[in-house]
Amino acid sequence: MEKKIKIMPCLDMQNGRVVKGVQFVDIKDAGDPMECSRAYCEAGADEIALLDITATVEDRATMLEVVRRVANVATVPFTVGGGIRDCLSADAVLAAGADRVSTSSAAFRKPEVIAEMIRAFGRDRVTVAIDAAINTAMPSGYEVFIDGGRTATGKDAIEWAKQVSDYGAATILPTSKSTDGVRTGYDLPLIRKIREITEADVVASGGAGTLEHFYEAVQSGATVLLAASVFHFKVITIPELKSYLSGKGVPVL
Repeated sequence: MEKKIKIMPCLDMQNGRVVKGVQFVDIKDAGDPMECSRAYCEAGADEIALLDITATVEDRATMLEVVRRVANVATVPFTVGGGIRDCLSADAVLAAGADRVSTSSAAFRKPEVIAEMIRAFGRDRVTVAIDAAINTAMPSGYEVFIDGGRTATGKDAIEWAKQVSDYGAATILPTSKSTDGVRTGYDLPLIRKIREITEADVVASGGAGTLEHFYEAVQSGATVLLAASVFHFKVITIPELKSYLSGKGVPVL
């Protein structure tokens, strides 16, 4: 049976507020995480992503109080990322009510963290996020960036995605720095290249601006469609998106 596509609004958080940037900078306020989560659940979101965007670079734990508040109102599974360094920090976030954790920089610096988390919590509760940027010097044309997109690693992004998949991650969340927040469309070659090397769920992230962009991501192999600014600023509503995809023959929840 064909896999149903999930719609996942993403709440990027800074100082306990939802914010939205362009290419990881130019940050604007977009509301209260609890109110945003409640509204998205009521609008028909299938999952929610909560990302503490400065936890890693500020070298601190995820805001557990915000996770607890969102858990009180969320009626769909939600994933929390930012500041997830090891099983201990992941456990604290899951205990606060999150359904899944997403790890990025810590997983890159110490890849065995992925296997440890999968052993501790099960593969369905672990997402590995990969921030990538176009770099023609890399074999795939994409380089991994860490620390909220601030630090180049010299590592090929598709090679890293393959390693992540081999560790057993059930979900891979690649975000292209080149398209993040600019609403010109997802980075389709990046999605396609990751789809070619894994059976895991691939989350399209970074760049959605029109209904067509979401459809293109599905055609490229994405199974989860993540977006932030188009939903926050009501450029596109979730019911409108589901209706559009359904009309295109895409199975939605």
